[in-house]
Amino acid sequence: MGQDTVRILMAKLGEGHEPAIYKLGGAFSEAGFEVIYTTIQDPQAIVTAAVQESADHIGITTLPGARVEDFAKIFELLARENLSQIKVTAGGFFEEEDIRRIKELGVVEFFPKGATYAELIEWSKHHITRTS
Repeated sequence: MGQDTVRILMAKLGEGHEPAIYKLGGAFSEAGFEVIYTTIQDPQAIVTAAVQESADHIGITTLPGARVEDFAKIFELLARENLSQIKVTAGGFFEEEDIRRIKELGVVEFFPKGATYAELIEWSKHHITRTS
């Protein structure tokens, strides 16, 4: 991949195996993004992976059991690492009130279950840029 290729770290929060994340990652790869996966759900591990992989963006799939507090911790750790330029999106299962709360924390967009890959990729092409 070229130096101008946007690197997206894909992670999940909550319980359950989510095969859709791999299909989504494949669609993003085909669209020209570089995709890195992590299956570890710990906020510290997600931020550490973003640092190690020089990620430009973090995309999080929310599954049952995902918590607003996990997002708060991710943003706290990004700030501590002086990486607030790394933006975070999320999508999947989440209550309306929790979506509002994570957006207040810093999630730039939440995509509800049912959003198409084309919609996600189109949004990403217009809103995600290289951070370094």
